[in-house]
Amino acid sequence: MTYLSKLNAGLLASVALAVTAYAPNAAAQDGGAITLDQINVEGQGARAGVTLPAGSGVAPVNGYVPAATTTGSKTDTPVQLIPQSIGVVGRQQMDDLGAMKTDEAVRYSAGVFAQPFGEDSDTNWFYIRGFDATQTGVYRDGMQLYSYAFGNFFTDPWLLERVEVLRGASSSLYGGGNVGGIINYVSKRPLDEDFGKIEVGIDNYPTGYAAFDINRVVPNGVESKLNPLPPVWKYRVTGKLEGGDGYARHEDGIRGVIQGAATYSPDAGTDVTVYANYQHVDQKHGSSDFLPYYGTVKNATSADGTINLGRISRKANFSDPDIDDYNRRQAMVGYEVRHDLDEVWTLNSKARFAYSHVEEAQLYPFGYGFAARPSAGNIQLARIRFDHDTESFSFTTDNNVVGKFATGGFDHTLLFGVDYKFYRIDEVQSSSIGTSVDFRDPDLNDPQPATAAYLDQASTLHQAGVYLQDQIRFGGGFIATLNGRYDRMWLDGESAARFGNDVELEKGRFSGRAGLGYEFSNGLVPYVSVASVFNPLVGYNPAVNNAGNLVRLPFKPETGIQYEAGVKYAPTWFSGLFSAAVFDLTKENYVSGPFNAQTQLGEVRSRGFEFEAQANLTENWKFIGSFTAYELKILKGTSDTGVSLKGEQPFLVPEIIGSAFLDYTFTTGAAKGLSLGGGVRYLGKSEATQPNTVKVPSATLFDVAARYEWDAYKVSLNVTNLLDKRYVSGCQGINVCSYGEGRRALLKASYTW
Repeated sequence: MTYLSKLNAGLLASVALAVTAYAPNAAAQDGGAITLDQINVEGQGARAGVTLPAGSGVAPVNGYVPAATTTGSKTDTPVQLIPQSIGVVGRQQMDDLGAMKTDEAVRYSAGVFAQPFGEDSDTNWFYIRGFDATQTGVYRDGMQLYSYAFGNFFTDPWLLERVEVLRGASSSLYGGGNVGGIINYVSKRPLDEDFGKIEVGIDNYPTGYAAFDINRVVPNGVESKLNPLPPVWKYRVTGKLEGGDGYARHEDGIRGVIQGAATYSPDAGTDVTVYANYQHVDQKHGSSDFLPYYGTVKNATSADGTINLGRISRKANFSDPDIDDYNRRQAMVGYEVRHDLDEVWTLNSKARFAYSHVEEAQLYPFGYGFAARPSAGNIQLARIRFDHDTESFSFTTDNNVVGKFATGGFDHTLLFGVDYKFYRIDEVQSSSIGTSVDFRDPDLNDPQPATAAYLDQASTLHQAGVYLQDQIRFGGGFIATLNGRYDRMWLDGESAARFGNDVELEKGRFSGRAGLGYEFSNGLVPYVSVASVFNPLVGYNPAVNNAGNLVRLPFKPETGIQYEAGVKYAPTWFSGLFSAAVFDLTKENYVSGPFNAQTQLGEVRSRGFEFEAQANLTENWKFIGSFTAYELKILKGTSDTGVSLKGEQPFLVPEIIGSAFLDYTFTTGAAKGLSLGGGVRYLGKSEATQPNTVKVPSATLFDVAARYEWDAYKVSLNVTNLLDKRYVSGCQGINVCSYGEGRRALLKASYTW
């Protein structure tokens, strides 16, 4: 038995023994079980042994500092009591930063490298602790928004109450997820008061938008101050329409999204919420993510130095406007149920169906005649014409019971559940070699050859899991968190006969987490934890069989293990949350490469340090800051040309990231209602190729913000990359580099009633 297997078996055995020992006491309400009093929490989390009110982990955040979260435990838990690094970005922080995409919302979060491909209006990109979380690491309301290739789901931040980052392994909770961490979107839910908001905005591209958010309640007729009851019905409708030009030449489009939700609460112990949303996007692409290193990071020079073409414009767009198109139709519908079975046990059930249909066509460059550098007679950019038609279907459901009771001096929050997810993608991808173009004076209207399909396949993933968690508070301040889980996955890959063989894969595995922390009376919580990984993938490696024929082999599930130690501090004398962590995590069966050439490298390790601060320092001052430094190293693997990559650093991702943002609000005097903020972001240098031969330099960016509020009105201005710094956000190879977004000024105005 391997060490990892021993860890998994040990975790499950420990939890099982604990359940056996105290479950009878829990079931007998009159036989010694203790019901913990409910205490309402504002600002900071409760002390150990105190039950948070239902919904605290998804409620609006007070300023910049969250009280609790469900992302790290599936139960309402104070952030500082979770034995992993976790960050929560609330609605106010998103608004103050001027985030118009969800990856913009976490630009100041520790461990997260967002927007590696610069201004990309159709995808939210996240790398956490050095690993790509975009496809298997994105969740919404605790259920995975699984994606593969172009079969993804786009979420507009206007629909969200929070964006949360759980850093590190999460398989024992969710049965998957990127080993470096996950992003959990927390949707806006119906609230207990009537309100409405309309907002309009425009940036300097210009792109404009109009949005609304309306909440209504139907009060309970017998409600009184002595017997408060929730409204019987709550409704919330949210929508946004956005359109105009983009950052790059020829980039334009229109998009709209609408979401409705209703909650029925017949009594204080029951909530039933149903929701649905629809989104439509019709736009043309912006600047390319496939620009050559020589022409972006460095001048486009020939190897002998006789040719120097300078730099490619940041706003250049080498797609044909008559061909270019991006069209998305996306819908989701789901429900959430919470019901108190008795004073100890609560039943939770939720499910969601999602559908997405994306049709896309464009031309993108790929080197100088496919070479890395220009040469005599070869100074134009080669172009590839590409299009695809992709449908994706997703169904997820998660059902659990939570019991809160005490046995022999131990306070338990016991979670037991089962979940299931289904994902299917039907895709056709086509391409052809387009005409070349001179980037200094591009002629984009040359006739282009028709594309021919090179991939026509459907992939279906089923996964079912059973999980158990116990959060045990004891000894006046200790909290132990034990997780155990078993998953089974089934993958079917069907392909048109001319493009490859059908494949099947079935795997099962245990995963677990064990954490221990101690909460001091001053709010300081040191902790240690270990967690294992099981992350099923959709994807295929090319291989040659015994007959010498090219075949497809399915990607193996990612596995790995993480060790983490840290300290969190939630001060008792002001509203703040500070965390620092060291971690060592290893991912096996690591997938790398651009979308059209992904391979499983082998094994990669990420080892480093993180710090994050969120503070409502006073009535006037708010602050967020973070710093991340880690070492990424390939421990085992070869390149697509067979070169060993052992000891190399994966490309694209910087190993040092830092940020800080300070906001001041005038509360008295002539300037009352005025807020001013400023921030700085640092992206360290990164590798551009594998093996490592050339680097992408570091960049320091500055952001500013100003707001003015009076009565029910608010006007705000956000300027990101204030100095219009020209920089490359990252490269995935010598011909796959992306410019970071230039200066953007966003003016917003809103009215609330």
